[in-house]
Amino acid sequence: MATMDVINLFGGSPANFLDVGGSADVDQIVEAFRILQNNDDVKAVFVNIFGGIMKCDAIAHGIIEAAERVGITKPIVARLKGTNQDIAMDLLKNSNVKVEYDGDMESAAKKVVALA
Repeated sequence: MATMDVINLFGGSPANFLDVGGSADVDQIVEAFRILQNNDDVKAVFVNIFGGIMKCDAIAHGIIEAAERVGITKPIVARLKGTNQDIAMDLLKNSNVKVEYDGDMESAAKKVVALA
């Protein structure tokens, strides 16, 4: 819910919200991106993860796989903090996926609002 609040704080209007919990796998992340990609109300995607149980690198793998399988055209801003955040950042930077990576919640939220 804090993610939606921060988007609203900076002038955005969240079209959707998903809490992946600790058990999301690559296929579930791909399906989430498929839903977002097919929703015309979604103008940009903000992936905001504070990884503890759900590791940041698992989310990064899911984003990369989703880009390959779904063909994501919407802008993506990712804030991945916590377990394996450095691995996640490297995975995204070294992929062919256009993702703006930002470790700061405020800065990331402002970026996704501007992109939307």
